[in-house]
Amino acid sequence: MKILGISGGTKNGANDCMCKEALLAAKEQGAEIEFVRLVDLNIQHCTGCKACVMSIFSGRGNQCVLKDDFEWLLDRMMDADGIIFSIPIFEKCAMGKFHTIMDRFGPRMGHVHNVIATQMAAEGKGKPVDPRYIQPRAVSYMGIGGSDWATQVQCDFSLHALTAMWKLIDNEVFTWSLGILMDEKKVARAHQIGLNLVKAASDIEHASYQGDKGVCPHCHSRNFFFEEKGVICGTCGIIGKIVTEGDRYQFEFSEDQLKHAHDTVSGQFIHAEDIQKNEGELGKASRSEDYRKKVSRYTDAVTAVHP
Repeated sequence: MKILGISGGTKNGANDCMCKEALLAAKEQGAEIEFVRLVDLNIQHCTGCKACVMSIFSGRGNQCVLKDDFEWLLDRMMDADGIIFSIPIFEKCAMGKFHTIMDRFGPRMGHVHNVIATQMAAEGKGKPVDPRYIQPRAVSYMGIGGSDWATQVQCDFSLHALTAMWKLIDNEVFTWSLGILMDEKKVARAHQIGLNLVKAASDIEHASYQGDKGVCPHCHSRNFFFEEKGVICGTCGIIGKIVTEGDRYQFEFSEDQLKHAHDTVSGQFIHAEDIQKNEGELGKASRSEDYRKKVSRYTDAVTAVHP
């Protein structure tokens, strides 16, 4: 078994050390471990060109046009049975480089997208994608912040996990953590996260979430969006309502909402179908003279400045 640790912090800082604490726990259980620092890697921002998803749905595989260290990092993630991220909290969210990784996962690593490509290849309609892309995998996250401004980071982590349908085991936030290595309880929690990850990766079929139960009983999110049609979970997208049980909040929804959830296979198939429909409509519109005139109105009127 291989457990990969990925730290987004400064060299030998709190994120590196907490990540290594979890890795050492995994090593105690007999796992092979590997450690990567994001600051050592050149990972470019996603440009939104959609070349990756277009290649998936046209049977040409699954490739990104950017040439940097992301492919190297992705290969290591795909070789791991479990992954632990230790990421600084910036402005209540995960650091920007983690968001760049999320963007590069984007449609390319979408579980259902790769299932569709695999099915197409089996029918002789294109070349197969890397089978590791649809392999079950356990993942845990630690967000480490210097204050209590951390209300978005767990949602960031959950959204990263659901793209590839990885099994989320722990989603922990450590606030007020500038001196985290001197806090034995927090260090012990990182150690336990490593133990939990090994246990989950060794029996991924029966692995379950081990972190704080949150408010949404489905995805454990604490982030919600209020609209007239109801309350929407910020992670899984389920629509329901918030009720109170004593001094606790609870999110309630009808069972039929589960088939639309963003972290279910059925929900991702719905999303993939919507994407293909919208791409088809855009492709048809972009070939029209009226569309070209609309675009040229802006290209002719305003040009970008640059250094």
